[in-house]
Amino acid sequence: MLDLNSFLALPTAEVARLVAERPRTCVFPINGTRRWYLLERLLGEWAAEGGAPPSSEAEYLSDYLARTAQAQVALARLFFSHGIRTLMVSLFGSSLLERGDDYVSIGFEEGLARIGRDPAYHDFYREMGVRVRFYGDYRRVLPGLGYAHLIDLFDEVMAATRGNDRHLLMFGLCADDPVETVAQLAIAHHQAHGRPPTKRELTAAYYGEELDGVDLFIGFDKPCVFDVPLLDMGDADLYYLVSPSPYLAERQLRRILYDHLYARRMAEQDYTDLSPAALQAMKTFYDLNREATLGLGRKHAAGDFWYPVPQVRLPDGMEG
Repeated sequence: MLDLNSFLALPTAEVARLVAERPRTCVFPINGTRRWYLLERLLGEWAAEGGAPPSSEAEYLSDYLARTAQAQVALARLFFSHGIRTLMVSLFGSSLLERGDDYVSIGFEEGLARIGRDPAYHDFYREMGVRVRFYGDYRRVLPGLGYAHLIDLFDEVMAATRGNDRHLLMFGLCADDPVETVAQLAIAHHQAHGRPPTKRELTAAYYGEELDGVDLFIGFDKPCVFDVPLLDMGDADLYYLVSPSPYLAERQLRRILYDHLYARRMAEQDYTDLSPAALQAMKTFYDLNREATLGLGRKHAAGDFWYPVPQVRLPDGMEG
């Protein structure tokens, strides 16, 4: 087994080969984009250049969506270049409707439409052999919001990339409450075949692709899992970034992949076979962390944002 430093030093193509030894599905809901945008633009570029922020809400949203789209393509390229076969990205949940009509209008017409119209996306699909699928309840939700025309655009993207077979990019739209759609799919299957669908058949009908379980889930902020209905998460390795998703760096992704490939992989342990020294090391660690809980955090008083607090303490001689 490679050690971590050796893995981090490998050429990207070799990391991709190791990761792609079997097809892997990674869920990466890009989150914290508004915080990332404001920190980079307001505290970064505008301050350094002596410029002023956009003068209107529409200008702000347009610039925000353009920057977020660039980051989205770069992140997908990072994952695929490191051997991930299927990347699932949740784009729009029903809760975002609460941000107001301007946000929804510009978000749909400039943000979501960009996936189908922006040449940068199409160049990316072609260069990396990316097949695109959209999943979720968008066919039911978008017409009611006045954006039925986007469904045709999404269908065009899926048709145009259907022949690409190196990677699969799944965009989630309104996938937070799938009950009605799943029920309709089950009824349609029973009417066509005279029997209820199997889980595999129902999953394929919902996603438009045959998908098995999730291998990695990389979230941000408060640990939770969302927008991946029907998929088996029992064997997924869960990771949560401390900084917003667009800050994910290559070295950081490699550390996650190393943990996924090697650190978490072990045969079922018979603890009665452990040596007294190994048992003592385990007891020392657990005693030191008996009241520690991964996932705890606090709300920052001034910034009103949640942040995780350190929990694990390592005994002397145990590596971090």
